[in-house]
Amino acid sequence: MLEDRYLRAARNNAEWCDAVCRAHGNPGEFHDDIWLSRRPVPRFYPNAGTLAESSQRQLDLIDELIAARLPSGWAVKDSFSMLDLESRGFRMLFSAEWIYLPVSRLQDIASKTSVRWEIVRDALALAEWESAWSRSAGDTSKDRIFLPSLLKNKDVAVAAGFRDGQIVAGAIANRSDGVVGWSNFFAPATEMFDHAVASLATIARVFPGLPIVGYEHGDDLRNAHSLGFESIGPLRVWMFQPSGKLTRRSL
Repeated sequence: MLEDRYLRAARNNAEWCDAVCRAHGNPGEFHDDIWLSRRPVPRFYPNAGTLAESSQRQLDLIDELIAARLPSGWAVKDSFSMLDLESRGFRMLFSAEWIYLPVSRLQDIASKTSVRWEIVRDALALAEWESAWSRSAGDTSKDRIFLPSLLKNKDVAVAAGFRDGQIVAGAIANRSDGVVGWSNFFAPATEMFDHAVASLATIARVFPGLPIVGYEHGDDLRNAHSLGFESIGPLRVWMFQPSGKLTRRSL
């Protein structure tokens, strides 16, 4: 049986994916064991994410997405690393680990950065935030991902770190099922740790008394461990691309 923290982390991420799709006017579908969107989704986001142990129902719904002929490169988040989708034309894009920061460790977090952190409240500031996030990620697309309607969602908070009136760091938090998701963090490479601490402290003030979850891999996973996160289980992302070269995406 899957651990409760593992399940809640996967559900929280699916809730965030759905919130982004909903902001674009295309909410997804929640089933007992999988979330999915039958229409094209914003870049960097999957069309499905599993919510429970592998099942034939999950595979049947993934087959329906294949039959829908979505744009090339759409993805499935295999939240518990249980699916083998290679025979269906998928390639594994990357593997990662879900992470969990208990409330007890959150209480010890104190911001040491000189950057002023606050929550984004209006559409103009959100556009500035996304521009800073895009530059940090090397994303040159002009198509917006984070739309103003997200700011009306009481379970979503976009945190921004300001220096000299400019956004230099940020993160997004989403609350669901007794946890808070931490995602889309960015900061100058030489100040990552201090800004990460500050973003977590900001999120903890907005959504107090709740553990923080997310997922990372590689250097970002090691950095998360240094912040006090613990790994709670693996995940994989599969991209539907029967032929051609894979490209790295952050889903």
